Amino acid sequence: MAVPKRRTSRANTRHRRAQWKASPPTLVTCPCPRQEKVLPHRACAHCGLYKGRQVVGEG
Repeated sequence: MAVPKRRTSRANTRHRRAQWKASPPTLVTCPCPRQEKVLPHRACAHCGLYKGRQVVGEG
């Protein structure tokens, strides 16, 4: 099995890890009057609309 000959320096480790960035989730606005932010391809948690039609009951 391959074993590293030398220890990876702190600079190289940090340079590699600098590419790991957290990105905010993409949000879309719901067409309901409240204009809720919703994850794409999900029904609105407030009104239950998905692609302009009611898919989840309100109560």
